[in-house]
Amino acid sequence: MIHSLFLINCSGDIFLEKHWKSVVSQSVCDYFFEAQEKAIDVENVPPVISTPHHYLISIYRDKIFFVSVIQTEVPPLFVIEFLHRVADTFQDYFGECSETAIKDNVVIVYELLEEMLDNGFPLATESNILKELIKPPTILRSVVNSITGSSNVGDTLPTGQLSNIPWRRAGVKYTNNEAYFDVIEEIDAIIDKSGSTVFAEIQGVIDSCIKLSGMPDLSLSFMNPRLLDDVSFHPCIRFKRWESERVLSFIPPDGNFRLISYRVSSQNLVAIPVYVKHMISFKENSSSGRFDVTIGPKQNMGKTVEGVVMTVHMPKAVLNMNLTATQGSYTFDPVIKVLTWDVGKITPQKLPNLKGIVNLQSGAPKPEENPSLNIQFKIQQLAISGLKVNRLDMYGEKYKPFKGVKYITKAGKFQVRT
Repeated sequence: MIHSLFLINCSGDIFLEKHWKSVVSQSVCDYFFEAQEKAIDVENVPPVISTPHHYLISIYRDKIFFVSVIQTEVPPLFVIEFLHRVADTFQDYFGECSETAIKDNVVIVYELLEEMLDNGFPLATESNILKELIKPPTILRSVVNSITGSSNVGDTLPTGQLSNIPWRRAGVKYTNNEAYFDVIEEIDAIIDKSGSTVFAEIQGVIDSCIKLSGMPDLSLSFMNPRLLDDVSFHPCIRFKRWESERVLSFIPPDGNFRLISYRVSSQNLVAIPVYVKHMISFKENSSSGRFDVTIGPKQNMGKTVEGVVMTVHMPKAVLNMNLTATQGSYTFDPVIKVLTWDVGKITPQKLPNLKGIVNLQSGAPKPEENPSLNIQFKIQQLAISGLKVNRLDMYGEKYKPFKGVKYITKAGKFQVRT
C-alpha cells in the first residue's frame, strides 16, 4: 500500500525518507514541488497528486510536509489518517513534531515507522502499544544506551496487542487517579461587508488525559448532545450506546488521546463572538487611501476575548501604511504586503482601533477590491456551540478519581470581507 514516506521542510529539503518495499527515487517529489509552487499558500497544496507511476498523498503539520508514495489505488482518507497518526506519535514521543526533534531522535523515528507499517500496511498505531514496543526517549535512557549499546526496543510483545482492548495496556497503576477533558472548538466564519454571516461552522474536539489505575469503564454524558453533527469517535467508544442514549461509554486508553471530533454546521446555532467595524477606501487618481478598523466583543457569554490578532493581505499597489493603534502593536511588511495587528485582550469599555493613511504607488490604478480581514482570537472557559459536559461516571474500580473539564474557543478560518 504505502511504498515510501518523505518528510519535507518549508525550504523544500527532504530531511528524512523511509521505504517499506522497493526504494523510490527522491525525484518523485518533483511533482509535489511543482504543485507547491502553484499553490499560493501551504494549505492550498493538493493533498492527492497523480503522477505517471505513483500517487503522492500528503499532509502539512507543524511546518513539515509528510508525503507518502502510493503505487496502487487506495482510499486517500485512509492514508491521510495514517499520516496524521504518524505526526501525533512523533508529538507524543518527542513533545513536538518539529524538524529538529525528528533529526535529534532519528533512530527512534525509524524504529517507530518500522513498527507502524508492516510491508506498507498499518500495523501498530496505538500510542500505548508503541510505548511498550519502543521506549520513549529520556536523557537517562540515552546515556545508558550509549554506554551499554542497547536499544529502545522492548524485549516482550505488548500485552494489549493480543487483547480485545488493544488501546489499553494491562496493569496500569497511578498514585493520583485523574481524568481531564478539554473541549476545544474552532469557529470558521465568513462575515460580509454589512456584518451579516455568509458562512459559519464550528469544528470541535474533545481531547482527554486519562491517568486511571486498573481497567476503568467510563460514561461521559452531555447536557445537549443533539447539537453535534458528523461525530468521529476513538475506537474505544461503544457506538451502539451513543446511538441509543447519546452517552459516550468507553474503556479509555492510558494517557493523552482524542476522544471525539465533531461539527456544528447549523448556521443559527453558531454564535459569532466578535464584530469588526471597518472603513477601508482608496481614492481614484490619488496616491493615498484611508484605513480604519475597530474590533469588539459580541456573543461571548460574558467571557474575555483574548489573543486577538488581525492579518490583512493589502493590494500590491500599497507602498506603506502610517497607522495609529489605540491598543497593541502593528507591523506592515512592504515586501509581501501583509499588515499584522497584535491586539491582545479586548475590554468592552475601550474598544481597540487601528486607523491612518495608506500610501499607494504614484500612477498605479485604484485597487479593484478591498482586502479581507483575517481574525485570530481565543476565549477561555467557553464552548461557543453551547456544548456542556453533564457528568462522568466510572464503573469497574473502587477508587474515586479527580475529574476536570476545560472549555476553549478559538478562531479557525475567520474572515471579514470589506
